[in-house]
Amino acid sequence: MHRLHLLLFLLGCAGDGSPLDPDDHRVYHVLFIGNSLTYVNDLPGTVARLAASVNDSFEVESVAEGGFALIDHVNGKSDALQVIQSRKWDYVVLQQGPSSLPISRDTLVLATQLLDPYIRAAGARSAELMVWPAADNPTAFNAVRDSYQEAAQAVGGVFLPAGEAWRAAWVLYPMIQLYASDGVHPSELGTYVTALVVLEGITGRDVQSLPPFAVAAGHQLDTPPGVVRLMQRAAHETVARFPSSAQGSALPHR
Repeated sequence: MHRLHLLLFLLGCAGDGSPLDPDDHRVYHVLFIGNSLTYVNDLPGTVARLAASVNDSFEVESVAEGGFALIDHVNGKSDALQVIQSRKWDYVVLQQGPSSLPISRDTLVLATQLLDPYIRAAGARSAELMVWPAADNPTAFNAVRDSYQEAAQAVGGVFLPAGEAWRAAWVLYPMIQLYASDGVHPSELGTYVTALVVLEGITGRDVQSLPPFAVAAGHQLDTPPGVVRLMQRAAHETVARFPSSAQGSALPHR
């Protein structure tokens, strides 16, 4: 079992771009609840590092346990409920497995509905992070998307279409490796693309404005800048295709 509480407060660094006006600086308090698809390659920390590169700050914490569905967190197998209640949040990002089957979709929706009152009481909105099916089941992407959209709609939450961004990335660059070798977890570049979607979906910031280098798992990746720009384009265009009312609904702290 993997247990992770990660608290990052990353203040802005401009990367290879120009610093933003200090008045543009914002701090987002974001809790991630999920499983190994969140903690492999440190998705929360990757989002925080990307935000810092454009002078935003994400203060993030994560409750992620290997193999967990959201209902496991609801049923007290982790301390997710206590962490939600421990402070004010802006967003709580919810993730489980692909959830393409009807029974897993029902469980995803139910768990989201059970968590949402706690999330709202903490001043936050639920954000459903669409993941991806296993590499050997590529026809399930639509069902995965529909499950996470349904869960978001059930609570008036935010839909973060990371799995759709993966598909958009393959259209732009078919040889890109977004799966790890096990065909289930994300590669480091897969985590990077996912983090782009989370960042833009929450802040509304066009991720094409980020520096042309990829990061994940606490380090910079050896990915050519041209490929990074394609991944940023894929993430941006995907978020635009699945508009969210996230921006302005939970006011970030300044």
